[in-house]
Amino acid sequence: MVVAQLEPAAVVMRRISAVGTVMALAIAAHTVGNLGKLRKPNVQVPPVDERVSVLIPARNEQAGIAAAVQSALAQTGVPALEVIVLDDNSTDETSSIVRSIDDERLRLISSTQDPPVNWLGKPWACAQLADQASGSVLVFMDADVRLSPDAVRASVRAMRAHAFAMVSPYPRQLADNWLAVLTQPLVTWSWCALLPLRWSERSARPSLAAANGQFLVMDADTYRRVGGHGSVAAEVIEDVALMRAFKNAGATTCTMDGSAIASCEMYESPEQTIDGYAKSLWAAFGGPMASIGINALLFVAFVAPPIAAISARSKSARAVGAMGYMAGAASRALVARRMGTRIWPDSALHPASVAAFITINAISWRRHKQGLNHWKGRAV
Repeated sequence: MVVAQLEPAAVVMRRISAVGTVMALAIAAHTVGNLGKLRKPNVQVPPVDERVSVLIPARNEQAGIAAAVQSALAQTGVPALEVIVLDDNSTDETSSIVRSIDDERLRLISSTQDPPVNWLGKPWACAQLADQASGSVLVFMDADVRLSPDAVRASVRAMRAHAFAMVSPYPRQLADNWLAVLTQPLVTWSWCALLPLRWSERSARPSLAAANGQFLVMDADTYRRVGGHGSVAAEVIEDVALMRAFKNAGATTCTMDGSAIASCEMYESPEQTIDGYAKSLWAAFGGPMASIGINALLFVAFVAPPIAAISARSKSARAVGAMGYMAGAASRALVARRMGTRIWPDSALHPASVAAFITINAISWRRHKQGLNHWKGRAV
């Protein structure tokens, strides 16, 4: 009787693993082709001949705000540069640290009020910064981002050369705690492996938007024409929503490899990693059913095959599972090599990364339903 009950489960698992292996192989093949099409800002370009505003929202960022501002001020080939920092009602020394930096191109503005009704904190901070900006190009960067000296020049020139209205040069993602080491590489891997890059550049489909608000470069006129951050005031994932607003307005956008010109370390501890992802993952896929579907597909493609590889009864099932596991690890390794992050053992841990992501996604939904998601002292 026990054997009769277990056998159907084993058959189902074998079939799930086989489907997952096919998916993982297809994604690995797509990763190879996609990385061949991935644009990278060229640092060997002339100076920018227009005014550029670098805009930094900062809330309780005393640990890193000086380094962020200094990296923005150190830009080369941007003769008409202004850097504006918004101190978003900080309770630490963020404001005084910025004031201590002596540079006529730097301006500090302060916001002491909570966001208006129907606005979240970051869109409101970015909107205030944009209102103060005088550049024909707006560069939004987070306070935990560090730019290379040619980052802005290369990104602006890449945007103008290809007539994009917005480019998102994805920074190299740094991680220094065990949970961030597992999960952070998925941020870049997901779009490098899954987003059809050339199609996304040409298409107005909102589903083909992949942006990272850590470092965004955009045409100021187009930004204002689409309504700026006011058009995404209540969006938790405001960077992707803003790129979708650009696409909906008929503007072209591009997600680029910015790993050589920018870097970012988002979370210092496992607890902060959970809080940071949980605040927004519930909104990532458009609703609970879509979220369940996407997470189920990730499980089938990248968790089920390695489970089969080590637990299936038949040799053939173990071999198929091993093939799926290697395809997933290979996709991760290819992206890591391109983006300058650690390849091994991180890529080998891809199933654990996906499992951690699924778990945090569940935590995010639970907190969202209970109204418990917070970030930097504000409800999300």
